[in-house]
Amino acid sequence: MAGTEPQRAAVVFNPSKKVDLDLYALVAKICSDEGWDEPLWLETTVEDPGQGMTRQALDAGADLVIAAGGDGTVRCVSEVLAGTDTPLGLLPLGTGNLLARNLDIGINDPQSAVLDALKGTERHIDVVHINVDHAQDSHVFLVMAGIGFDAAIMGDTRDDLKDKVGWLAYVDAGIRNLPGKPARTRISIDGEKPFYRRVRSVMGGNCGKIMGGLEIFPGARLDDGLLEIMTVAPRGKLGWLGVIAGLLRRGKGNSPSLEYFQCEAAEIQAMMPQEIEIDGDPLGKGTHLSLRVQPRSLRIRMPYGKKDPAVLSQTEP
Repeated sequence: MAGTEPQRAAVVFNPSKKVDLDLYALVAKICSDEGWDEPLWLETTVEDPGQGMTRQALDAGADLVIAAGGDGTVRCVSEVLAGTDTPLGLLPLGTGNLLARNLDIGINDPQSAVLDALKGTERHIDVVHINVDHAQDSHVFLVMAGIGFDAAIMGDTRDDLKDKVGWLAYVDAGIRNLPGKPARTRISIDGEKPFYRRVRSVMGGNCGKIMGGLEIFPGARLDDGLLEIMTVAPRGKLGWLGVIAGLLRRGKGNSPSLEYFQCEAAEIQAMMPQEIEIDGDPLGKGTHLSLRVQPRSLRIRMPYGKKDPAVLSQTEP
């Protein structure tokens, strides 16, 4: 329509992520070519990993906020955008890039990622609110959170190794953290009567896949209003083989080593302090997690294709 102001994207950029190209020039050119205004760049800091910059973007009237960084940057931006009418775009620059992988956004193709952010199909996905140790303020996550073994992996992954071998650095940390004792843990699903397990890890998931294409929450959908809960409890000397077998069965069959639950809310209480992580960010040790789904509260841009029905329940035009 004649006289319509061009749209403007704000880019919340994590400068600690090293790239081999001029992102500023690339994004500016794509925006210009697509008839968008000059993008607004907002760099994150150690003190503010993205929430404050996202609020600045909203205050500036941005039509789209692009999270340029890893899963942590995406999480912080989403924490502010959830419940608003402003969509999220992804420019993956991290090692895991788990949400981008689940949505089939090009993790090694920044040009296509930016184009998907500007012109891609818009969907509404769930976010999960999580309170740690009864804190009044919640975080949100889009992929997964956990207490125990998985969080220990995230906290023990070497940054120098991530730069050299990428996601295989998590495998190294996983092997080093295999030894350990299970923790007695109380779990409540949707407010029902709690039950107890001796586990190495309890994880909550919003979508299915992690690094290497491993699907640890089979059939999970980003917009179904449901949270996936998985308990990991290897038994005996060969216990981890039982966990691997359970993962390969994709949740089918009964195994005490790997249990799955589906819910709208969950409460997890460990009897001893355990490591905690949210979308790959280690938070240190704690004992209590409270999780609840906020259904279809985040607008997100993604490419439409064969993967869309695999991660979403509703594929609106």
